[in-house]
This record gives sequence, structure tokens and C-alpha cells, in this order.
Amino acid sequence: MQQEFLVVAKPELQSARECWLKSLAHERRLSALTVEAYERDTRQFLQFLTGHCGGAPGLADIRELRPADLRAFLASRRGDGAGARTLGRGLAGVRSFLRFLERRGLANAAGAAALRAPRQPKSLPKPLTASDAKRVVSAGEQLAEEPWIAARNAAVLTLLYGCGLRISEALSLDGDDLGASGDRVLRITGKGGKTRLVPVLPAALAAVAEYRKLCPYHLGPDAPLFRGARGGPLNPAIIQREMQKLRSALNLPDTATPHALRHSFATHLLGRGGDLRTIQELLGHASLSTTQVYTGVDTARLLDIYEAAHPRA
Repeated sequence: MQQEFLVVAKPELQSARECWLKSLAHERRLSALTVEAYERDTRQFLQFLTGHCGGAPGLADIRELRPADLRAFLASRRGDGAGARTLGRGLAGVRSFLRFLERRGLANAAGAAALRAPRQPKSLPKPLTASDAKRVVSAGEQLAEEPWIAARNAAVLTLLYGCGLRISEALSLDGDDLGASGDRVLRITGKGGKTRLVPVLPAALAAVAEYRKLCPYHLGPDAPLFRGARGGPLNPAIIQREMQKLRSALNLPDTATPHALRHSFATHLLGRGGDLRTIQELLGHASLSTTQVYTGVDTARLLDIYEAAHPRA
């Protein structure tokens, strides 16, 4: 790996760090961007230790690290303006490096493992616009060359947006689900084993029917409904990758993910007058507060509902 920045550390520590970075790229096959971020985080850590220890750190300094030293590093980074996400990622990089050294008997990573990562801010979900969601689930917009795979992708994405399913819930459907023309309700078992009934829109039924018609594999009742190219159960990563391609082709933001379609289902229902309790049941949320965050409910929206519905408004 080419070094564009000076790393202040004793030769044996620099050499160990180079071996670690190479292992991330070649053995663990992390992305180039992730390796670059870990390189930067540990470089900043070693630069901090240079001042903290009064000189270029070596393996002996790493072996003597205490949780207080790591907390001082995070405090220093926070003082430079780093936010919680940056600090969390930086700590993850340092932990990875220390675990690497520990496996080779060169350091003890217990102190880093015991240190709690900074609390991450809760970010509101970002749903797609209604027009973008319709484009994403359209069979005509799918990029797969095989017609049956394009129909499969459209059917899965339509279930996420049209029924508010999690991707794991959609891919857990059996071959006899949504097979009959009158099958308008799905019984879904979600997180925590909680079962809910979800109405199925005609558009979702039509998308699944088109997939069934084109699918080259027998979709029996005791086998998965959605299949991979070789006939096995469809891996969620396939749908994630297809969504990534659609984002690029349709010029959508990075926040347009399969799970964002579930957010969009809830948010668009609320925007069209749906009540939170009903949406809570459709999503399978145990708490109404989760649904409020999920749909981005704000004070103005709640005031609109209040003024429209309360007898004394």
C-alpha cells in the first residue's frame, strides 16, 4: 500500500500496521474505501500517541495502553470537531488494529474492547418520493436481462413498497403464498415472532403473478417463492445490489435502499390520511413511538390531524 502521509511510529509498529492494512485488503477483502478510512483513523491515533507518550510510539507503548488513553484519544478527536459517527468508526479501526496485534502476541486489546463507543445519533429515515417509488417497483425499469429475473425483482420490490414488508419477510414467503386470485391478505411473522395480517394491493398480486408465469422453477408450497438464478432461495444481497443499480440508473440518492421502500410505504400512507395506529399494525411495530420515528411524524403534521379531527378544534 502506498503511503501518502507520514506515520509517526517506531519501525516495528509501522511494519505491523502495514501488515494489518494488507490483511484487510487481501484476506478480509474489505473495500478500498474502508481500508482507506482505517488507515486514516489509525494514523490519527498514532499521531495522538506521539504527543500523549512524548515521542514516536512503539509496540511497548501499545501493550501498555489503558482505557483512559483511548478515552483521551476520543476526547482529542472530539475537540477537533469529529462527530459521534466519525468517533465510532475511528474506535472500530483502532480496535481492529489492536485485535490484529493481539492475535500475534504483540498487544492486549482488552482495554479497547471494554471501551464503549460514542452514542450514535438517531437519524430519521428518508423515504422515496411517490413518483420515485413507483419507478423503482416498475417492471419496465428493472435492469436484469433475464425476463423472469426482472419480474422477480419487480415483485419483491413491489411487496416492500406496496405492503411495507421487510426484505427478510418478503423472501420468507412460500411457493403457495399469493398464488390464488382471491389471496388478498398475507399472514406475516416479523421480529420477535409477532404475527400480523397485511392486505395485498392488486398491483402486488399482479407483479407476483407475472413472476410466477415466467419463473422457470417449480414453486411448490414447501419451498421459497422467490428464487435465485440457480433455483435456490433468493439472497437478500441480490436485491440490495439490484437496488444499487437502480439508484444509479434512475439517478436516485444513496438513501434509496430496499428498506427505504418500507419507510416510503408508511410515510405515504400517513400523508394520504392513514392513522398511526393502523400503520403501526401494518408494519408490525411493537411501539407507536417507533412508528412515529419511522414515518417522520413532526409537530406540524400532528397539529394538522388534531385540527381536522378534534371536535373543539
